[in-house]
Amino acid sequence: MYSYDSGMLAAIAGFLGVIAVILVVCLIIGIIATWKIFTKAGEEGWKCLIPFYNQYTLYKITWDVTYFWVILGLSVVGAIVGALEIPVIGSILSIASAVIGIIQLHKMSKAYGHDIGFTLGLIFLSPIFFLILAFGQSEYMGPQ
Repeated sequence: MYSYDSGMLAAIAGFLGVIAVILVVCLIIGIIATWKIFTKAGEEGWKCLIPFYNQYTLYKITWDVTYFWVILGLSVVGAIVGALEIPVIGSILSIASAVIGIIQLHKMSKAYGHDIGFTLGLIFLSPIFFLILAFGQSEYMGPQ
């Protein structure tokens, strides 16, 4: 039988509780930022709350919804191929999906009047740069 120290268990529970609170706060901040980004583009903010539809709307305001369907199809086929354990094809599909996602972030950067430097910020520091898009001086210019 194992013996656990109650103090250690309390510390772990407290640590996990702090992490949970931080994650919830980050989620709420992300929702607020995305809501504001959508409203700047003339879309209704509530669309950011619905899974898949929020990405569809993001592709609509930054690029073209056709690519949303392409990336969704790549993800589904990649999941099926991954379940069948065909690693090479699964890797290729994952890379293609990542490339389209990066292009979409660049299109988003351009749609709000920014350039490649801002795109790199969106790739590597997404939460911060989403907040900059939402609450900064960025104005929506439409798909570029």
